[in-house]
Amino acid sequence: MDAATNALNWFEISVSDIARAKKFYETVFSIKMDEQEMMGMKMAFFPADSMQGKVGGGLAESPYHKPSADGVKVYLNANPDMEAILAKIESAGGQVMMPKTKITDEIGYMAGFVDSEGNHIALHSNN
Repeated sequence: MDAATNALNWFEISVSDIARAKKFYETVFSIKMDEQEMMGMKMAFFPADSMQGKVGGGLAESPYHKPSADGVKVYLNANPDMEAILAKIESAGGQVMMPKTKITDEIGYMAGFVDSEGNHIALHSNN
């Protein structure tokens, strides 16, 4: 892998109900997700500027996407205020599994939650 490339190019969080999952993530992160159907999949996309070298991703509902607590661990950006995001999770239909926890001064903080679909997702923030 070229040192200038990202290790992560794209991510998909498997969901069984795209409308419910989209509402959960829009509520928790205070964002708007665009929806699209393609190749037999229903998708909702996290905001990203791929032209600036930022990784994009979204939610995906299809026969091949099965939500799981044992799937790939995705760390979503919780800057600038992880506490504000964590405070919305339970009322949006999720469950906080790991509170905001310091990794190191240099790396920042992490937390973990279960989303509305049963996926275990992680958060990362600098502060």
